[in-house]
Amino acid sequence: MWLVAQRKISDQAGFDALQAWRSGEENPETVAVAVRYSLQLLKARAPGQSVEVRVPPYGAVQVIEGSTHTRGTPPAVVEVGPTVWLEMAVGLREFSEAIATGTIRASGARSDLSAWLPIVSLP
Repeated sequence: MWLVAQRKISDQAGFDALQAWRSGEENPETVAVAVRYSLQLLKARAPGQSVEVRVPPYGAVQVIEGSTHTRGTPPAVVEVGPTVWLEMAVGLREFSEAIATGTIRASGARSDLSAWLPIVSLP
């Protein structure tokens, strides 16, 4: 899985990809950049390593202060598909609603991302 820390996406490229996705463009390159950019912003907003947020196949980041791990599955994991992730990232869907409908798999005490979402406000 691609790790956000390997290559920083510029704010312009990331914002453009998010806007294009929101306008209906769903080609894999646009979605990949939009997901990776939003994960990059989440990592900056919620630094730490106690929760791993996975958006397969595009990326994963470790965020939120707390206990850390060095090998294997972290103490808390959130796994979500790209469309639902982007909807939450831009404020079109609430984290709690995605949990309630089963569109997110979340485990661990710190896996509630509500405090950090949405990540980006689009006009």
